[in-house]
Amino acid sequence: MPPEAAQIANLPAVTGQNARAIMTRAPLTQSTSGFLSRASRGINRQASFAAQAFSTEFDHGRFFLASPVFLGAGAVAWFRLAVDMPPMRLLAWAILFGLVFVLAGAARVATRRVAISGLLVVLGMFAAQLETWRADTIVLDTPVTTTVTGRVERREGDDNGRWRYIVRVTRTDEPALKRSPQQVSLVARAGEPVAVGGWLRGRVRLTPPAGPALPELNDFAFSAYFDGIGANGFFYGVPQPIASQTDIADLSAADRAVEWLYGLRSSIGDRIRSILPDDTGAFAASLVTDERRAISNETTEALRQSGLAHIVAISGLNMALSAGICFVGLRLFFGLFPGFAQAYPTKKLAAGSALLALTAYYMISGFAVSAERAFIMMAIMLVAVLFDRPSISLRNIALSALLIILMSPSEVLGPSFQMSYAATLALVAGFAVWTRRRHRESVFLTHPAIKPVMVTLRFFGGIALTSMIGGFSTALFSIEHFHRLSGYGLPANLLAMPVISFIVMPFGMLAMLATPFGLDAPLWTVAGFGLDLVIDIAKMVSGWGGSVDIGRIPEWYFPIAVLGFLVWGLMRTRLRWIGAVGAALATLVVVLLPAAPAPELVVSEDGSLVAAVTGDGLASNRERPPDFIFGQWQRALAIEEHKPPDMLEGEALPIPKRGEPRPRLTLKQQGEARAMMRDAAASTNDSAFQCLKTAWCVTALDSGYIIAMLENAAYLGPACDVADIVITPVRLRQATCRSGAMLLTGETLRRSGAVEIRIDEQGAPVVKTAYESVGRPWMRHRAYDWRNDSFSDDPSPTSDVTTQ
Repeated sequence: MPPEAAQIANLPAVTGQNARAIMTRAPLTQSTSGFLSRASRGINRQASFAAQAFSTEFDHGRFFLASPVFLGAGAVAWFRLAVDMPPMRLLAWAILFGLVFVLAGAARVATRRVAISGLLVVLGMFAAQLETWRADTIVLDTPVTTTVTGRVERREGDDNGRWRYIVRVTRTDEPALKRSPQQVSLVARAGEPVAVGGWLRGRVRLTPPAGPALPELNDFAFSAYFDGIGANGFFYGVPQPIASQTDIADLSAADRAVEWLYGLRSSIGDRIRSILPDDTGAFAASLVTDERRAISNETTEALRQSGLAHIVAISGLNMALSAGICFVGLRLFFGLFPGFAQAYPTKKLAAGSALLALTAYYMISGFAVSAERAFIMMAIMLVAVLFDRPSISLRNIALSALLIILMSPSEVLGPSFQMSYAATLALVAGFAVWTRRRHRESVFLTHPAIKPVMVTLRFFGGIALTSMIGGFSTALFSIEHFHRLSGYGLPANLLAMPVISFIVMPFGMLAMLATPFGLDAPLWTVAGFGLDLVIDIAKMVSGWGGSVDIGRIPEWYFPIAVLGFLVWGLMRTRLRWIGAVGAALATLVVVLLPAAPAPELVVSEDGSLVAAVTGDGLASNRERPPDFIFGQWQRALAIEEHKPPDMLEGEALPIPKRGEPRPRLTLKQQGEARAMMRDAAASTNDSAFQCLKTAWCVTALDSGYIIAMLENAAYLGPACDVADIVITPVRLRQATCRSGAMLLTGETLRRSGAVEIRIDEQGAPVVKTAYESVGRPWMRHRAYDWRNDSFSDDPSPTSDVTTQ
């Protein structure tokens, strides 16, 4: 043995420095060489497996399946930008990826696929830009009371007899708006409904579409912009029908067709509700026309908590059942005539008829994205039957997703698109895995006496399996968008789906076919019986208390988990488990790591609602806060309890009306108000607000910060002297308190959106706003000043908030 080898073999007796020196000079021993050889072979095998797996994925067309992901990623990236990207820059990127594709040649397949992926991302950004230009919605900049004259384009009733109208505005008076929205959504609390296509006039209160209730929550102004709705509001009194202000011939053929469809949709809903009473009729109408407002809040909440809300939305379930019932029913009917069945392709005839029925269903459904997605998918499947191609495949899902993203890329950010495609992808992928398994049945299970039992078990087993797959696949999106989960969705679906499949949908379809002949009432009665059972099931299951508020999840977690889900759902080989492991590890990190610090104070975007966040409740400045905002706060913060304010006795100055000068406090009144505020802050119990009605509210946070909320801006001076943070919905020109206290006014909040504040360990306020910039088209109205009819040049909304 060489001396160097002997020294290496006796390493414990050698110092670390000498050992390293000897090892650098020594030749490899046989054991070391064998270890390196085995490691090299292992690495080569893993690399060979990975290369073979990727090759298999591409051979099975998985690159095409991933194309909607790249297209949607481009759309999401464009919508998330702070400012619009110049079209010429997008064109330059497209040219660059095109050149890479051409120069790579046919031999460099991987390079060409990367170039195609880049082109798809750029195409998604182009589609988003085009949709934004196409929408070009004028959004109201500030709440206003005016008189509106317009044409009813759509209408929908609710369970309290109120009507919601989508009105095409032609004129505003008293005052005439400089930037009048083209379309508004208005609620009429009384009066006879105005027909679709009719004209009306009325005094209304208009408000801009709501932004996020808290940072990172859903921006309703975004969806309103792409729906063409520039303002929401209500009528003062009864809207007055007026004579037509234009000739029907002035409308385009497309507008006339859409108006006729919405009129037909409204008449069908009215017909169903006239036959079936209350929630039963509203539920039945929602399954046909997607008009859901008529369902009572109690039933709606029961359906949501029990995990049955998907039945109400016209989506894959409704479309699949309607097309499937029509397809199977016609094939059975044609089978009654053997001669006809042998002479003609009855399968294709049934598929063509089902396609016509599906198209009619979609046309009267209101064109919701869930219905659009389901229609495209089912249409592709039925067309595949006509051409003798496989009808259920991931390629059909990818193709329908491509079409929807190209037509309406803004839908990618919505919960309807994400949840419907997540459930469909998981179900089809699970079906593909199941069909690849070898099923062997014993002779006992094929016995004629056992077969009915097995058919029943398979049916309910299928419902259970699809419910579990659908529930698990949409849970992530439910947490992200709604911050809650339904714990008893499986038993609710097991009980309700047989009723929907065998009673509601078949008799509902027959009722729709019998409607032109006036023979639909008995059939709707049977379908209504089934819907009553479903409502009873929903209320029973919701009574178990299975709905759980989860709260907000970290921003980084959602995209990682979605990417892992897509890898699992789209890949075929064992590489799919990389996605499952990645999503599982991300979930584990979220569960084990400490949660982000919760805010101590949350403020609505108009400053009228404020809440102090404690460990066991939300203490607000309102005795009965509006549920639209406060409910979102409770779910996002996973806090259920509401602590109403303590009302103090005393007299307050009257709030000035619009246009009146702001009253001023005398020195004596200022001193009294200052002392009263200090006493209220000192006597705060569990951060509950102490309020003087129509004047101010004061509380002290756990960190010691004193918060003052002003309804009457006349108390601004005393509030700034007493509080550390002052909030008022009044749009003041004053941006700061002379005392140095932070001031949030209606003007600053209009640009920043909702605000949440926490106090860090150094005792400094950390402010987080809903908007970091207001430079995008759907939020640009926040920078508009009606006084000089111009937009602010500063796109940043946070400068007045964070510099305090």
